[in-house]
Amino acid sequence: MGELKSFLDELVVKYNQPDFIPNDPISIPRRYSKPQDIEITGFVAAMLAWGQRKTIINKCTEFFNYMDHSPHDFILNHSEDDLKPFLQFKHRTFNATDALYFISFFRWHYQQFDSLEDAFLPSVPDPGMESRLIHFAQHFFSLPDHPRRTYKHIPSPMRKSACKRINMFLRWMVRKDNAGVDFGLWSKISPSELICPCDLHVDRVARRLGLITRKQTDWRTAVELTENLKQVDPIDPVKYDFALFGLGIEERYP
Repeated sequence: MGELKSFLDELVVKYNQPDFIPNDPISIPRRYSKPQDIEITGFVAAMLAWGQRKTIINKCTEFFNYMDHSPHDFILNHSEDDLKPFLQFKHRTFNATDALYFISFFRWHYQQFDSLEDAFLPSVPDPGMESRLIHFAQHFFSLPDHPRRTYKHIPSPMRKSACKRINMFLRWMVRKDNAGVDFGLWSKISPSELICPCDLHVDRVARRLGLITRKQTDWRTAVELTENLKQVDPIDPVKYDFALFGLGIEERYP
């Protein structure tokens, strides 16, 4: 474990730096400074983060062009006519119906709360990340007109999803360091609670390193990976997402 820690720590230093940002979806919220703008753009960028990274960034840019790059103001003050450009929006299976519901949810939520963090705070003691994500999914679909087709874009441990994109978003919002990649905006969720985003690259490398033993990739797999990373760093286990993802992108660990 000591050798693995040294190996992974070196890679975190290598990849957890601003050079990582321009070609990654996190470059979208990095364009903003208002906390609510960062939350909204970060969430949408994370939920659209499948496919080629260049395409993801282009589609997110298109999405926020429709909001004149003032998403929080747009969310709270838009008219029905302002929504018309979204009728043509599409990224893979995410379409206009999904886009319009996302906007409806954001408006409803920000009329009640200052931060999106509140959507991840169930009213139970020591909830844990599984309970936080289940609570968020229920909160997200609280509007009576929610479309069932949008469920596929908001994962939940209840559906055994690894929840990789929402775990990535939470890493962006919660992790705190001075490297300039993650934002560390939120204070009510601890970095030690985070679950490692288990995407294709991370999954492949983690299996080679013996950090994953389960055959399938689901919520329990993401938890297994994170629990093993906690043996290396119990306070900030998800910083190793940088190391595993970076190795996978470089294909040094096929």
